[in-house]
Amino acid sequence: MYKDVIKNKKAVYYFSGGAVSRIGDILSGLAFLFLAYRMTDSSIHTTIVAIAETTPYLLFGLFGGALADHINKRNMMVVIDLIRLMILTIIIFLYLQDGLTYPHLLVGSFLLQCCGCFFNPAHRAVLPEIIPEERLSTANSAWDTIQRTASLLGPIIAAWLLARADIIYFFLVDAASYAISAIFLSRLPTMPATDKEGKLSIISLYRSLFDFYKWIRKKPAIVHLFMTTFFVVFFNTWVWQVGILLAFEEITQNGESWFNALQIVFGLGATIISLLIPLLVKRLDMTKYILGCFIWGSGISIIGSAYMLPFFFLGAILIGIGLPLSSLTRVYLIQTHVSKVMLGRAFSSNAVLLYASNTLSLILYASLLPILSIRSLILISGAGILVIVCFYILRILFRNKPGVRP
Repeated sequence: MYKDVIKNKKAVYYFSGGAVSRIGDILSGLAFLFLAYRMTDSSIHTTIVAIAETTPYLLFGLFGGALADHINKRNMMVVIDLIRLMILTIIIFLYLQDGLTYPHLLVGSFLLQCCGCFFNPAHRAVLPEIIPEERLSTANSAWDTIQRTASLLGPIIAAWLLARADIIYFFLVDAASYAISAIFLSRLPTMPATDKEGKLSIISLYRSLFDFYKWIRKKPAIVHLFMTTFFVVFFNTWVWQVGILLAFEEITQNGESWFNALQIVFGLGATIISLLIPLLVKRLDMTKYILGCFIWGSGISIIGSAYMLPFFFLGAILIGIGLPLSSLTRVYLIQTHVSKVMLGRAFSSNAVLLYASNTLSLILYASLLPILSIRSLILISGAGILVIVCFYILRILFRNKPGVRP
């Protein structure tokens, strides 16, 4: 099954470029945070750099998808990689000249993520252009596995570089990754614009977004997918990024080490599941998506209910099963239910919803911490996901009830 995808040279170029740049992204993201803390010795200033990495998606994410539908996707991705290479070259030059300051970090991080707003939806929308629909599930699984493997390799390489080299090498590796990515992506076939209605302009981008939202209102399956994703991610974000770390600090003497170990267990489990899904699951549909959410929510619920070290890892394993199942199914449903003319806008809309959900989750849970315990918030999160699953199941049962109109 994977052999058929690997035989596709276009897929190899796509995956190779993506894998290299993904590792580079992780390294430069860590470098920005490390340097921010070294320069300011402030958790607040370091957090602001992290916010600078998410804000662009809320500001420009939708336009990135609209632009991807209007112009040649391959050329767009190559140009963006070269722009990112230029930004990192400037940062490296400033660092070597002892001229790199905290504002430079903010601007550099912000600009790199702005590039990502336009690159990522185009990159996602390219896959259905180079892979037949019957192989999309396998290709998505392969790409998800590559991303998760890169997410494991990135911190390992970072630890090695920190022990043996200067932090500038983080940026050098990322710069090289963009150059390599541009070379691989340039080998893809030319991909003319899928949306050819009218000339490209700000007005045409607004109009294309409006047309997409008019169209999606008539597609309840996609609307339900997007809304379910928003709430599930909302309940997960704080728990996974902050809550579990704080819980380890409460119940162990070395919370950071246990948290890193949990991340590795989760990463290994999620990578294995991503590889197995095309072999074990013949059809990806909304039922599989809801099943993934149920397993995901069960993992968080177990962590909050037991609140003991072994159950943290059991919960992480369940999350490592449910999250990739739901994630891969969501991508496949978007690719197969949305016209290729609108795929860029669909993926950018999905990304904006995810970043909005992440931001809202972090803000709201932070405000609840003085009122509720960490364990209570984790329990609420797991229960919240399970309630969403139950609501969807009841909705399906009610819709199918004799005498009730769908």
